[in-house]
Amino acid sequence: MSDPIPTEPTDTTQPAPTPVEAAPKQDEQLAAAKQEAAASYDRYTRAVADLENFRKRTLREKEELRLYALSGLLEDVIPIIDNLGLGLAAAKQKTDVKSIVDGVSLTLEQFKTTLTRHGLKEVNPAGQRFDPNFHECISHQPNAEIPEENVIQVVRLGYTLNSRLLRPASVIVSSGPAK
Repeated sequence: MSDPIPTEPTDTTQPAPTPVEAAPKQDEQLAAAKQEAAASYDRYTRAVADLENFRKRTLREKEELRLYALSGLLEDVIPIIDNLGLGLAAAKQKTDVKSIVDGVSLTLEQFKTTLTRHGLKEVNPAGQRFDPNFHECISHQPNAEIPEENVIQVVRLGYTLNSRLLRPASVIVSSGPAK
């Protein structure tokens, strides 16, 4: 009989790590995760606080804009008020009517110039084609000289502010020659 061939035992399994070796690794990972979580929470609370401060600052700035938006216009209107006061004082003294009319005309021109500088523009469509986007027709009248759907008369001027309609011009429109 033949002798069996001696073989070495094949043990492919490695010894299991002892619980003592695994515990420090887990404790380190847990401590690192807690530290990272604390840092993330700190960044989160700071971001929330920054956002709240931004909201408050934006509301405050918006309110200031609303309160003082007209300051530039009003600074330009104050001299006009002064001129109207001077004109009224002159009218009470019963001086020359022509000089009062001239003074009021100059003050009106000063007022119009100031408002134009701030973006106000008159809509005066006399003789133009009727445009319902900028004109309000209050009446139609036959007219042989002015073509149909053109403005015969402007009853009340319209105004735009920086190309936005504030008030349409009230107009009388031609309905063409009488039939």
